[in-house]
Amino acid sequence: MSIKKDIEQHFRKSEIPFLQTASDWIESANSEYRPILTSFLNSRECYLLQTLVNRYPHLQLSTFGGYKDAEMKRGIIYPDYFHPEVKDYRLALVEIEYPEKFASIHHNQVLGSLMGSGIERKVLGDILTDGDRFQFICEQEMVGYLTQEVDRIGRVKVNLKEVNLSEMIQGENDWVTSFVTLPSFRLDVVISIGFRISRSVAKSLVEHEKVRLNWFEFTKPNYEIKVSDMISVRGYGRIRVVGYNGHSKKGKLKAELNIIKNK
Repeated sequence: MSIKKDIEQHFRKSEIPFLQTASDWIESANSEYRPILTSFLNSRECYLLQTLVNRYPHLQLSTFGGYKDAEMKRGIIYPDYFHPEVKDYRLALVEIEYPEKFASIHHNQVLGSLMGSGIERKVLGDILTDGDRFQFICEQEMVGYLTQEVDRIGRVKVNLKEVNLSEMIQGENDWVTSFVTLPSFRLDVVISIGFRISRSVAKSLVEHEKVRLNWFEFTKPNYEIKVSDMISVRGYGRIRVVGYNGHSKKGKLKAELNIIKNK
């Protein structure tokens, strides 16, 4: 199913390929009257998919990534008769076993090694850690492949072992909600206000490749941020745009942000 022009105009050009894929999922759920399971989606993609599903009165969207505040989630687009259960998301939890007393590994090394095995990012969910132990969530179908292909994280020899979802590491929820006013929704402005740093510093961070937008490196300070975008700033933390709340009396834009600051 092709994207209608009236839909395209409301989104970024870079999002059109995803919208096309999302439309195909929705069309399958609608025409075949059955639930459709998606790959892992980031928060912005979940928002886009929900926007499209809302156009179909007999379809609903439910998302789940293994735990309540997961950043990467699989979606189920389903008709009224269906009631999603945890098992329907086909999630697997994998423990990374390594000699914790003699070696250390890091989040970016875990992601790099998993991606280096030849898989696509969309088959992976969140990477979890309590500082020592590491786990990751993935599609059930990928467990066998990953346990065979990945035996090192960086230079550290590891063993991947599937465990029950009930054994998931319980990390703390460090998100703090902040209601702010902004002169614009430029990327550097949101970073500046969110982390309380100068606009020039924020702009420099973007231009020097210290910023990721929705998990991809981004170098345009003037790029306009939208609802459900995730901004990661090296050395500072993360900002998730929750919503826009109109204008202040002075004409500034009101926004709700979720922020995690590096400790």
